Amino acid sequence: MDGAQRVAKQLRELGANGEIREFPVPMPTAAAAAEQLGCDVGAIANSLVFAVDGEPLLVVASGAHRVDTGLVAALLGVGKRKIRRASPEFVTEATGQVVGGVAPLGHEKPLRTLVDVRLEDYGVVWAGGGDKYTMFATDFAELVRITGGLAARVGG
Repeated sequence: MDGAQRVAKQLRELGANGEIREFPVPMPTAAAAAEQLGCDVGAIANSLVFAVDGEPLLVVASGAHRVDTGLVAALLGVGKRKIRRASPEFVTEATGQVVGGVAPLGHEKPLRTLVDVRLEDYGVVWAGGGDKYTMFATDFAELVRITGGLAARVGG
């Protein structure tokens, strides 16, 4: 089962109701996805993997801003130098999905997850569907529920 199939299966199992949309071309950036979907770039939920002392941390962040690793470090109670953006190989190993197509769920094993509170500003949020061609619609409350994540301020 590939990443998109795992995500679709888990969405069904969790009772998520959002539309899954497949695109004929990859959606490499939040801006490209927002343009294709006709939404604000802030409504794109980027699933970003960081390494915290060698352990994966998933940060589901609004496409409208960058993750502030200082804020995340303070939230986790670790030094800023302990958090770094994960390599593509680390991402694939941790999630079973490739960079550019990482979903907030459907991973090989559960990941510690933070969900950007800025996503609450949007009635519909679009998240990666497990590959570069798929996204799904959800809302902030459901995104927190289905990821088991902690709602947090992660960027400016």
